[in-house]
Amino acid sequence: MQNIIFYSLSFLLLLISFLKDRSKTKKSLLKAWKSFENILPQMLGMIAFIGIIIAFLSPGVISSIIGNSSGWFGVVTASVIGSVTLIPAFVAFPMAAILLQNGAGYMQLSAFLSTLTMVGIITLPLEVKFFGKKFAALRNSLAFVFAFLVAFVIGKVVG
Repeated sequence: MQNIIFYSLSFLLLLISFLKDRSKTKKSLLKAWKSFENILPQMLGMIAFIGIIIAFLSPGVISSIIGNSSGWFGVVTASVIGSVTLIPAFVAFPMAAILLQNGAGYMQLSAFLSTLTMVGIITLPLEVKFFGKKFAALRNSLAFVFAFLVAFVIGKVVG
């Protein structure tokens, strides 16, 4: 029901915009389409990547590596994977939902998502270039530690 409400509201607002100024609405729709085209290759690549992971790793394997029973070992594993992976956040959250459905734990996924969005091992050289070694190292280290705090809190709240 919630989706119907959001889509109806979006369509209504688009209609109002179109009635108010057709040219601006057409321009904005064209810009939105171009943005979608730019994002689509990354999105399809990540969906394919997730599909391959799910195909080769059974829910039991996923659960043993980053499931609830993996405990803090799974949190560390997920944190390291998140730190070295470069995935846009808009792809990471749906991927986390799929992993959750296939046996991953909340604590482990929260650590994965936290490090994925806040720690950048791959982007570290660029960060060092703009902000300096000390700042980049401190920021990434604190973000990595913060991921464990997030995992702990999520574990207490959800687990």
